[in-house]
Amino acid sequence: MSRYIGSINKKSRRYGFSLLENNKEFLKGKKRTYAPGQHGLNKQKLSNYGEQLKEKQKLQFMYGMNDCQFRRLFKKAKKMQGANSLNLLIILESRLDNLVFRMGFAPTRKAARQLVSHGHVLVNEKRCSIPSNIVKVGQKISIKEKSKNLPIVNTSTLIKPLDFVKVDQKQKIGEYVRFPKRDELNKDIKEIYVVEWYNRLV
Repeated sequence: MSRYIGSINKKSRRYGFSLLENNKEFLKGKKRTYAPGQHGLNKQKLSNYGEQLKEKQKLQFMYGMNDCQFRRLFKKAKKMQGANSLNLLIILESRLDNLVFRMGFAPTRKAARQLVSHGHVLVNEKRCSIPSNIVKVGQKISIKEKSKNLPIVNTSTLIKPLDFVKVDQKQKIGEYVRFPKRDELNKDIKEIYVVEWYNRLV
């Protein structure tokens, strides 16, 4: 399964959930806020299987990953100490593209992925062009000097970073200071369903 490159607004409407985590998909002026399709206005109660699939897909689209990537990360989460559900979220949040987004260097994860892929991002002052690279606690992320004036970087500085990252917005330098806590992350994610889904497959 390849990574989804279609309309995020459409997917957000389908799940009733802001995949951008800023609710811009549901702002006044958008043509439709209900799910797409002829039955979009009729909410149907999902089975347990349906809930698992829905939550898995929400996380996939939110972090911009395909199913194969998710399986690999889940296997890694199972090898860590602690709850698989929190471990999975920690790994997802430790991805380089996600941290570039969390630090406010890009307005969306998709934009952050492009910044990394095009070589605009440094990890401990060394260029890293792999968005899926797992950043270790204590490592520093920065925008290359020549890239600090890019429009995509300068339009995203108003994003308030979370407490597990420390950021100097003026210098475009951030540090991953600790793993995130569950209550710091999106409360509308039901990661236990994702764990139940992959426990059958991995």
